[in-house]
Amino acid sequence: MIVCFVFDKRKKRLLLLVIIILILLCAFKIIWGKQSRAATGQNRLVPIYYVDTTEKKIAISFDASWGAEFTPKILEILRENELKTTFFLTGFWIDKYPELVKQIAEEGHELGNHTATHPHLNTLDKAAIKKELTSVHNSLKELTGQNVTLFRPPFGEYSNKVIEACTEFGYQCIQWSVDSLDWKEISKADIVKRVTGQLHPGAIVLFHNNGRYTADALPEIISFAKENGYEIVQISQLLYKDDYYIDSTDGAQRKN
Repeated sequence: MIVCFVFDKRKKRLLLLVIIILILLCAFKIIWGKQSRAATGQNRLVPIYYVDTTEKKIAISFDASWGAEFTPKILEILRENELKTTFFLTGFWIDKYPELVKQIAEEGHELGNHTATHPHLNTLDKAAIKKELTSVHNSLKELTGQNVTLFRPPFGEYSNKVIEACTEFGYQCIQWSVDSLDWKEISKADIVKRVTGQLHPGAIVLFHNNGRYTADALPEIISFAKENGYEIVQISQLLYKDDYYIDSTDGAQRKN
């Protein structure tokens, strides 16, 4: 009888010890998680990858860094479909194709800054980054009269320094949530499949003006979007204008 009592007492103590350990582990996990988020999440700046919305709106964008062979065809397709999109232009592309820059703007498309020389911005200091932005901003203003407010970092590379520099310049930093991979010169069918398979409300789609099969794939992608109830707009028309935040976990622009 005494042995059983002692055994039961030890079991209760052991059980209590296990419960205490579990409680401490849970508390540690919660505290550590909050500290970790404070250290890495709250201070981490990210671009806008997409807009968190239930409205079936998407934005199509084109980066222009090399060549212009297929740009007239792209503009023709957009014109035929009565669409206005967003073009992110580099300085050396602007210098080489000023008449196309004017045409893009005259046809109602939105212009964005893609830096002067398409460098790896993380290797530059903030002053050098702003110099890259200033050159393009002034060129676009002079050529088209547009006051550019959107920026896309070359190679999609960014850091707090890069985003701080563009924000101080008055820009919103824009990435994408749907990548056509057209720059890899994948086939028309593969581009169509990639883009149509990933479309979602609030998506920002990335194309390149001189992708080998971009213009070929564009009509089918536009038709798919329209048939599925999507409205195609410029990026600035997709974005929330005020009372929003950018989620550091997925780059979504969300309403407060």
